[in-house]
Amino acid sequence: MFLGKSFMAAIVALGLAVGPPALAAEPHAHGGAAATVQLRLDHGKKWQTDDVLRRGMSEIRTAVAQSLTPIHKKTFTPAQYDALAGRIQTQIDDVVGNCKLPEEADQQLHIVLEQIIDGVAAMKGATGRDKGAVKIVRALAQYGKYFDHAGWRPLEH
Repeated sequence: MFLGKSFMAAIVALGLAVGPPALAAEPHAHGGAAATVQLRLDHGKKWQTDDVLRRGMSEIRTAVAQSLTPIHKKTFTPAQYDALAGRIQTQIDDVVGNCKLPEEADQQLHIVLEQIIDGVAAMKGATGRDKGAVKIVRALAQYGKYFDHAGWRPLEH
């Protein structure tokens, strides 16, 4: 990815330590006006990806897909949520540390990753763990809509 590995690792660690609001797409100033960072296409086309990103996102999708039925049935245990959160976090760490995208694509990817990180944090919480899984499902759908990943299918939930 465009930003240094140690910088991104610090951002991910900060997000997990401080909680979801620290990594939310924050408004930032442009000539005195506040704007919210939003996903967008690359001049009408999906953003390019690399092998590391595609592998990591595919692994996250697989992990969530394997867990959806017991999550919907409300039989997914806190220990299972913790394990799922850890499995997803491992993939996020790999993507952040090893993915190499052009700066603009990287910035867009971080919007998706922030939502996944928020979902991971929610799955580690005392309540609302299922809402964290839903947040990740939604982020995966956004990934597929904005990033070029051959064969990508959003999850049904």
